[in-house]
Amino acid sequence: MKTRPAVSPVSWCGRATGAPGDVLKSILLLPILLLMTPDLRAEIRTSTVEYKHGDAVLEGLFAWDDAIQGRRPGVLVVHEWWGRNDYVKSRAEKLAALGYVAFALDMYGKGLVATDPKEAGALAGKVRGDSALMRERAAAGLEDLRKDERVDATKIAAIGYCFGGTVALELARSGAELAGVVSFHGGLGTKAPAEKGRVKAKVLVLHGADDPHVPVAEVTKFEEEMRAAGVDWQVVSYGGAVHAFTNPGAGNDPLKGAAYHESADQRSWEAMRAFFNEVLK
Repeated sequence: MKTRPAVSPVSWCGRATGAPGDVLKSILLLPILLLMTPDLRAEIRTSTVEYKHGDAVLEGLFAWDDAIQGRRPGVLVVHEWWGRNDYVKSRAEKLAALGYVAFALDMYGKGLVATDPKEAGALAGKVRGDSALMRERAAAGLEDLRKDERVDATKIAAIGYCFGGTVALELARSGAELAGVVSFHGGLGTKAPAEKGRVKAKVLVLHGADDPHVPVAEVTKFEEEMRAAGVDWQVVSYGGAVHAFTNPGAGNDPLKGAAYHESADQRSWEAMRAFFNEVLK
């Protein structure tokens, strides 16, 4: 009489192949086995690092998925006029969850984060008033990202929010080695328009169509600038959205000129993802 080979109570395709009691034992043991198995799920990690621009001591934040091995594309993240706060940290972590190494740079100096509009305006004004300072300080952050051991230095993009969108666009205008630049509700004006053939990055502007801080005339002038400079550019406008439409902290009253807009936030993030799938592939 032939002996039948032993069969596991549950096959790889999940079908029961043993006695009901064996199947029940397997089900009861499953949680224990899962606890004994190394956790292979993604875990987003962050770390702060000091770096310098001239005599200024700056503090940036890296975010990455430690389940990913080897080098991967990097994304520079530029904060709003408030400074490198928790909001920009959350955006860096979202980028890390997509598989990028994100670096939230610091445009003001270590520990300088505004808590009221007057303070934020003063900090941002010092940078806005000096195009060279803006570009050089952003470039310092870009260099810190580029030299990170987790980053593929040939695949780097930059994004920015409000004030940070302006900074990201200035970085593109400077001719920085970037695959792409994305501005979320950023200012589009500049004191140093892009020169023909100088911009290496593809440009995506995600704009609130009703943003009183970036009027239609400024958008039109920006488009003309991009055409004249021969840039690969896109402008996407979201109806009903005003300034700061990606930030829940901006409140929900568009009459104030800055307010969160959920659908514009979600659509703009998906537009950025599609753009990165193109330029960082």
